[in-house]
Amino acid sequence: MRAATGVWRWRHNPLRRTTDLIEAWVALTAVVLLALAVPAAGWIAGTGTDASLQHAVRAQSLQRLPTTARVIRLADAPAPGLQSPESAAEQPSRRAVVARWQAPDGTSRTGTVATRPELSDPGDTFAMWTDRNGRPVPPPMRPDTAHAHAVAVGLLAATLAAVFVEAARRLVVRRLVHGRYRRLDRAWAKAGPDWGRTGAGS
Repeated sequence: MRAATGVWRWRHNPLRRTTDLIEAWVALTAVVLLALAVPAAGWIAGTGTDASLQHAVRAQSLQRLPTTARVIRLADAPAPGLQSPESAAEQPSRRAVVARWQAPDGTSRTGTVATRPELSDPGDTFAMWTDRNGRPVPPPMRPDTAHAHAVAVGLLAATLAAVFVEAARRLVVRRLVHGRYRRLDRAWAKAGPDWGRTGAGS
């Protein structure tokens, strides 16, 4: 609002300099961009990311199948790094075990996987995910997790767009101010030698 009133106030002001009007228009343009373009950038980035991630969720749901594994014994070596962003916080508390599970083709598979400590005794069963070849894989991403990532991307895009608009405005204003100083220096250099002299018109 101040930018709009600034443009209107400077239109017919006899003291108005060209740079004053330019600065007011730049401020008004920045306000419009912050109000319209910045939210649009966030929305476009967020919806695009959400569509892509939701497609990945559907693909993972088709490619990764749930199964039940039975613990044989504790493992001598750590389990391979099979973790999803959703379970990364739980990973330090998980325990590596040698387990047996059934692949989608019906064959029996054995390997080292990670499970919760309370499900790590021989004979315990736990749910796990495999690909269509029976290899252990992380669970598919949940739709709500994908949506949360998309919201974060949208907010980041809007923030970066707002920073860009404000930085551009400040850069233009800074160049205008420096231009004023240069013109003032030239005017002072021209009038300075006669300043205060009799008959110099000062």
